[in-house]
Amino acid sequence: MTYEEICDYIYAIPKFTKKNNLSHTRELLKRLQIRAQRFEIIHVAGSNGKGSVCAYLHQVLKDAGCQVGMFTSPHLVCMEERFVVNGQRCSQADFVESFEAVAAEVQKMQADGLAHPSFFEYLFAMGMYYFQKKKVRYLILETGLGGRLDATNVFEEPLLTIITSISLEHTEYLGDTIAAIAAEKAGIIKAGVPVVFDASQPEAARVITETAKKKQAPFYAVSLESLKFHEFTGKTIDFSYVSEYDEVDLSIPFAAAYQMMNAALAFRALTLFMQDLRMNRRMIVDSMKNTRWPGRMQMVAPEVYFDGAHNSDGIRSFIQSVQLLQAKRPILLFSMMREKDYHHSIHSLCEQVEWEQVIVTHIDDARGLEPEVMEQEFLSGGQQVTVIPDSRDAYAYALRQKKQGQMLFCAGSLYLIGELEAEL
Repeated sequence: MTYEEICDYIYAIPKFTKKNNLSHTRELLKRLQIRAQRFEIIHVAGSNGKGSVCAYLHQVLKDAGCQVGMFTSPHLVCMEERFVVNGQRCSQADFVESFEAVAAEVQKMQADGLAHPSFFEYLFAMGMYYFQKKKVRYLILETGLGGRLDATNVFEEPLLTIITSISLEHTEYLGDTIAAIAAEKAGIIKAGVPVVFDASQPEAARVITETAKKKQAPFYAVSLESLKFHEFTGKTIDFSYVSEYDEVDLSIPFAAAYQMMNAALAFRALTLFMQDLRMNRRMIVDSMKNTRWPGRMQMVAPEVYFDGAHNSDGIRSFIQSVQLLQAKRPILLFSMMREKDYHHSIHSLCEQVEWEQVIVTHIDDARGLEPEVMEQEFLSGGQQVTVIPDSRDAYAYALRQKKQGQMLFCAGSLYLIGELEAEL
């Protein structure tokens, strides 16, 4: 199969598969001869911020000279983005080889009466094959959906686990309360394995703490009160993180206040094993300044920002970032997935930011919300709205509308940002 045929096949998997249990994933990895003991695994779960925390960790470990891999989702432009080693995404040739290795074992599994892997499970298996081939030592794994039943949750002895912010998301799968969702995310906590977590949501923090105690896992909470904002320079945020022992000054290259928590989580996690890496705190601080993570308050051009805010909590953080930038009557290009709480998100956008105009568009996905629905929501919030169904045409229109000195923000879904990144 060609690279293009492989991509078509993987994208078609959801049409003929369903989610499998963890024993199925373990069997697939066993047949691929994946050896968990070859990796020092850092497992990351949460509703928002997972990818950013992974990016901070990856940057520091790479700069420390480690052979480090990172598995994240979703991708923005191409599936190879999900597999990164030492700052470099997987090549098309390695992607094809990894697919062929997994496909051969899947064929044997099906012949033995076992189910075909799900979309995420298939890509996870490909990633593990690739990371083992590259002789990765430190492996950063971002969960897909949830945590307890996630395909990435097959390893019983990770180095440590991290849980980022928890919000109401995927309620049809994870539960309809913060406590229920937190319990699913806390399913990655393992017996005796340290867990670092965002304690800003009290109900989630309670569930995570109780789970850690039951499993005798050392736990380290990072609270909003431990973060002290100092300055936004226009390109970086300078702040302090106060741990139970002392205080450290951090500087992060993002125009997003929410990145302070993500950076603090990564910093606290790294301090737990920095001596093993012969690193000190100054080396961690310096490396974190170099972190790059596309689509998260990313300035793609002067006064033009992409942010993959995709749920109510993400939109709240996005609004804080717009306010931090002190944008005067900016333009918003927006789209969202149908299963998200778009009503509450759009209401917040209308109420808290004075937009000059809003442009709504459609994501090229079956789950993309119809532009006409978003249009009515924005109109009811008193906004001037333009509907342009094609996201690329909408972006070109937004650029033409933007005046000198005016900011343009593109937000609402990582799928939208992926389409715009591909256009760039």
